[in-house]
Amino acid sequence: MKPLVAITGASSGIGEATARLFSEAGYPLLLMARRIEKLNALGLPDVVCKKVDVTHADEIRTAVEEAQAKYGPVDCLVNNAGLLYLGEPWNQDLKEWEEMVNINVMGVLNGIHAVLADMMGRKHGTIINISSLAGRKTFGRHAVYCGTKFAVHAMSETIRGEVSQSNVCVITVAPGATNTECVTHTTSELFQKDWWNGIGGILQPADVARAIKFAYEQPQEVCIREIVVTPTKQSD
Repeated sequence: MKPLVAITGASSGIGEATARLFSEAGYPLLLMARRIEKLNALGLPDVVCKKVDVTHADEIRTAVEEAQAKYGPVDCLVNNAGLLYLGEPWNQDLKEWEEMVNINVMGVLNGIHAVLADMMGRKHGTIINISSLAGRKTFGRHAVYCGTKFAVHAMSETIRGEVSQSNVCVITVAPGATNTECVTHTTSELFQKDWWNGIGGILQPADVARAIKFAYEQPQEVCIREIVVTPTKQSD
C-alpha cells in the first residue's frame, strides 16, 4: 500500500479535490475538517475521517495518531484549511481578523507540529502548505488575509531550510483565483462580486490538486519549494 497522506480542510474545494485525486492513485488518507458529514459523504476507500478544528493542536495530533495506527506514518501532510474574509481595514470586524489569523497561521503550524518530528526521525516526508497568490503580493480589501498568507510563505521557507538536512520537503503551493467556498465566507456581497470581476476565468480545485500531487510525487531528494498556479488570464 502507498504511504499515508493527511489533508486538512478536506471537506470541500481544494482539499476535497486533492483527496479524490490521491484516492484515485491508491493512497490511504487521513481527512480532517470541521464538517465530518461532508468527509464521510465522499465515500472514498482506505480513509480515516476525523472532525478536526485546526486551531486545536490536540485534535490534529489525535487524528494523526489514529490514522497512523491503521496505515503507518504520515508521509505527506497537505495543510489546506484556510479562511478568507475580504474587507476594508477601517470597518472590518475584528473577529474576522482573529479567525483568519487563528486558522490560516496557527492552523498551519499545528499541522506541521503534529508530523514534523516524526518525519525528521524517519528522514522522509513532505509538508505542503497551501498559501495563495495573496501571500506573494498584496491586494486591496485583503490586508489581513494577505498578512496570514505572507506568514505561510515565511514559515514554510524558514522551516524548509531548518529541516532540509533531515531529508524532509516543505513546499508552498500558492493558487490564484480559484472556485472554492472561500469567497462565500466574505460577509459583503459587493466584495464577493468584485472578486470575480476582470479575471476572465478562474481555476477549478482539481487544477490545484494536480499541482499538489505533482510536487509530492517527486523523488524525496527533489524539493519543489514553491508552485504558483493561476488562471492564464489573471493578470495581477
